[in-house]
This record gives sequence, C-alpha cells and structure tokens, in this order.
Amino acid sequence: MTGIALHSHDMPEHRPTVGLFVTCLVDLMRPAVGFAAVKLLEQAGCDVVVPAAQTCCGQPAYNAGDVADAKALARGVIDAFARIDYVVLPSGSCGGTIKVHYPEMFADEPAWLDRARDLARRTFELTTFLSDVMKTGPIAGRLEAATAYHDSCSGLRELGIREQPRALLSGIQGLELREMDEAEACCGFGGLFCVKYPEISEKMVDVKVDAIAATGADHLIGGDMGCLMNMAGRLQRRGLDVHVRHVAEVLAGTCADAPPIGESETSQAKTKIA
Repeated sequence: MTGIALHSHDMPEHRPTVGLFVTCLVDLMRPAVGFAAVKLLEQAGCDVVVPAAQTCCGQPAYNAGDVADAKALARGVIDAFARIDYVVLPSGSCGGTIKVHYPEMFADEPAWLDRARDLARRTFELTTFLSDVMKTGPIAGRLEAATAYHDSCSGLRELGIREQPRALLSGIQGLELREMDEAEACCGFGGLFCVKYPEISEKMVDVKVDAIAATGADHLIGGDMGCLMNMAGRLQRRGLDVHVRHVAEVLAGTCADAPPIGESETSQAKTKIA
C-alpha cells in the first residue's frame, strides 16, 4: 500500500486546488501517468481539477521558431488555468516551457507578460510540487527493482529537478537506486531534435542505453514521457530486458495498472509488484 508522509511546517495553510496539466504525451500515449499524478496529489491533500480547455503547451511550435502559433497555444493555456492555486505537470519539459519560456514569449506584450509570469509562479513539475510545496516526505510503497534514474534535460537545467524524485522514491521498499554514469546527459530525444537529426539522436540514446546497462538495473525511471519512450524503444531494439516507468506510477503504486512503457500486457508478469 502506498502512503504519503507529510510535514506540517511550511505547507499551504488551506487545501489547495491544483490544476493538472496532463501533457500531450501522457494524454495520447500514457494516461496511466495522469491518473497516478491525480492519486498522488489527492493523497498529498490537494483538490485536483483537470481543465478541459487545456491544449499542447506550445513547446514544439516554439522550438521550431513558430512563435505565432506557440503564443496562440500559450494564451489558451493561460486562460484555462487562471484562478487556480497551482498548476502541476508530470513533465519537466512542459513545465519548463510554461515556467521559463512563456514569459520570454510575451516579453513584448505587457498584459500577457503579467499573466504569463503569474502562471509561471504557480506552475510546478509533479515531484517538485510534492517535495518542495506540499513538503511530502518519502512515499511508502514497494517495488522489487534495481533501478536507474534518468534526469531529463529541461527538468534538470531549467527547473532544478534532481534530488526531489530521489527523496520521494527513498520510501519505496525493495527499490535499489543505481546511479548511472552521466545520469544528467541528454538521451537524444530533445523534442524536434530527434526528428531533425535522427542519426545524432540515435548515437546519443545508444550512449545512454550503454550507461543504463552498465548499472545492471532491471528498471529505468524518469519524469518525462518523451525521454522514457525514446529510451524504452532503444532498449527493446537492442534486446535489453529493462522495464521503463514514469516516476509518478512508481510513487503512486499503480505499476500493476499498465505494462511498462513500450511493452505489452504480457510483460506485466516480469515485473514484481506488491
């Protein structure tokens, strides 16, 4: 059973309302991560809403130089999450877009800049929100796994996410964290990068997969679906028996609800879940 230890000091004084920004990849490829995030937030003492009007955060367009469409999407997100205490995302990548790049987008539009800054102030990646805002301690649970952890680029470099997920995971019994060499190196996904430069991307993910294999871990955990899908695909193509999970699924104790990322239902039998 999964439980959450909370510290009373420095927590929000009222039960906060959290707007879950689901993200495109979670919505389309891994809804189980969204449900796990809701479970974690509710257990941490939050009321969770999922605004139906939310869309893509606009990161692909912004990265491609299509600032006009990126701004249009950003305005919709800003409107959808107005008047909510916090916005939480199970993704450092989308979180970085909202928290760091929205204010950049609207630097020349004062009215929207104020709103972008307000949204940025209220926006947090999931593990950061649980650890730094709700003051959640290590989360109790069980997963029999030797695990490597991947620090995604946007979460690490734009949002400073590193210790938070590890602290939360320290309460999971049976989970042995094996740090890989260059855990902070890019996996080669990089959003549109892997589409524009597939040969370079492939070599980068091979370096990452080599580092994962060197740990002897049978699981890989991370906080961004793009990175996890990229690495899961390469692990499978190379015939390596490593199961890939989003950190939210492990913390919420919902690994039994869906097979590892990129695997079929039959692979569930290979994962020892209690």
